[in-house]
Amino acid sequence: MTSPALPSPPARAGRLVILALGTAWLLGGCSSSTQAPVGAAAPVASYAAVARGRIDIEGGLLALSMPREGVLATVDVHEGDSVKQGQLLATLDPMPAQLAVDAAQAQLEQAQAQLKLLGVKQQAARQRAQRLAAAAAAGAGAGQSADDAREAAAQLDAEQLAARAAQDIAAQKLQEARYELKQRSLRAPFDAEVVHVTAQPGASVSPGSGALFTLLPNKPRLVRAELNDSFVGAVHPGMPAEVSADGDRDGRQWSAHVLRIGKVYGPATLENDPQVRANARTVECVLTFDQPSSLRIGQRVVVRFGKPAGTAKD
Repeated sequence: MTSPALPSPPARAGRLVILALGTAWLLGGCSSSTQAPVGAAAPVASYAAVARGRIDIEGGLLALSMPREGVLATVDVHEGDSVKQGQLLATLDPMPAQLAVDAAQAQLEQAQAQLKLLGVKQQAARQRAQRLAAAAAAGAGAGQSADDAREAAAQLDAEQLAARAAQDIAAQKLQEARYELKQRSLRAPFDAEVVHVTAQPGASVSPGSGALFTLLPNKPRLVRAELNDSFVGAVHPGMPAEVSADGDRDGRQWSAHVLRIGKVYGPATLENDPQVRANARTVECVLTFDQPSSLRIGQRVVVRFGKPAGTAKD
């Protein structure tokens, strides 16, 4: 039986060259695909840019603690309550501050009475000094007596000035005592919703013991988007945008527009991929909704810039 003939060395070499060229062509085709910058989501067609964001309000949530140390006497609101500006939230035991107010009030009344008494004495001393001076001038009285009367009247003038100063000091102390009494009550600085309460009557609190109330101010929602550095030049203030909840399967969208673009680069805090989060650099872009939105504070959203405002409503 005759064995098959093996290809000659030149033929084998030619086949290896063809195989190498084919492999190189395939690798080159795979590596030529376009890739988005690290940390940047490639914008969908008809959008200038796409960015991650979160819902916020101007100034953020407000954490309130008692301005003075003491024992909580009352807690007047609960979580979920809506409060008006100036509404009472909680009070400390007012007895120590009230006693200080009463004492300051008594000191002020004492100073006022002393000043009134000196006023009466001063008027009498002036009249006596005038009569003695007239008598001495007419030769009907001693000059020494007139001098003594004038000196007594001048001394009462000085005492009256000191009494008036004491009255002012007592009035100032009364204002301070009333201010301290006022500081034992915590009131809402503006209209808001009570988000969290950690206060309860009978607890000892101080300014450093942490927030007792967390308030959500009644202010318009904002979107703080992290705009990748590769898209910064494509976005400008006033630009329309569409906002959708991250992971929302209903496809609801809210129209918004760019309010301002930050001037400082920072890390991508909203990116899920740790490697992308570590390498990407973003600029904060603040957007305001065209219509009120029910999106919650802190909720993550996706912002698509440049498309005309949609018609989806909350």
